[in-house]
Amino acid sequence: MASTQQLKQRIGSVKNTKQITKAMEMVAASKMRRAQEYALSSREFGRLARRILKRLSEVTDVSKHPLYTQRMVSRRLHVFITSDRGLAGAFNSNLFRVFMKELHQDMSSAVQSSVVVIGRKGASLVNRLDDVEVIGVYEQFPELPTASDISPILKTITDKFHDGSVDVVDVTYTHFRSSIQQVVTTQRLLPAVFKETEIKPDIDEAAVEPNPQAVLEQVTERLIEVQLNQAFNESQASEHSARMMAMKSATDNAGDLIDDLTLEYNTARQAAITQELAEITGGAEAIK
Repeated sequence: MASTQQLKQRIGSVKNTKQITKAMEMVAASKMRRAQEYALSSREFGRLARRILKRLSEVTDVSKHPLYTQRMVSRRLHVFITSDRGLAGAFNSNLFRVFMKELHQDMSSAVQSSVVVIGRKGASLVNRLDDVEVIGVYEQFPELPTASDISPILKTITDKFHDGSVDVVDVTYTHFRSSIQQVVTTQRLLPAVFKETEIKPDIDEAAVEPNPQAVLEQVTERLIEVQLNQAFNESQASEHSARMMAMKSATDNAGDLIDDLTLEYNTARQAAITQELAEITGGAEAIK
């Protein structure tokens, strides 16, 4: 059994750690609320963008538009959104597992993989991979990116798709469902044909002015940008939620450990007191 002095030091150390994790939990909770508001408020706009793109593809000939071009898939570009910091539970490890599964699918299908990675954690992973071309790495990406922040990534993926360097572009990110549930999702960005998207009657009956082709030319890239921005918003809300839950779990575990160490400390102290009383009693008896 450890001495009372050692136990007292360990209790103090765990208390200090608990204060840190509690502070990190509160910071993550504050950031999560703001990120969650952005993700939820922009989510419907993202769905609307997908419906508009699909509707435009139905009312006009999109075969000549470079961002709608359907090709046999032999080269695939991944946009991989991770975090810069750790201490977020399984947030990054879940992303890594899904991303590696996508790469294995590419390999089994003889598809050449390339990646644009956002986040230091993702960069450390892809730098260790063979046979994966790293096109771009973005670290310290803003929590609430603006159009100017997203523009370089958007230009990279659209240029690569336009000139035929890649045949499809997918984004892998963490979709925010709730503060305790986040799901890693892979979504197709290019070509801009969303077959699984349902068109509501209000979109189906909407007039397209001045004409579908003109609108297609003007808005397609902007609507792809909306999809990319939404992926960033979802990822940020998920990251802060995962970090908040991880720090809450760490704080609770620290509290349990303090209780256990305190009990062990009291037991050790009581044993020391009992031993001292026994020695005093034994000394008194010896004097007699």
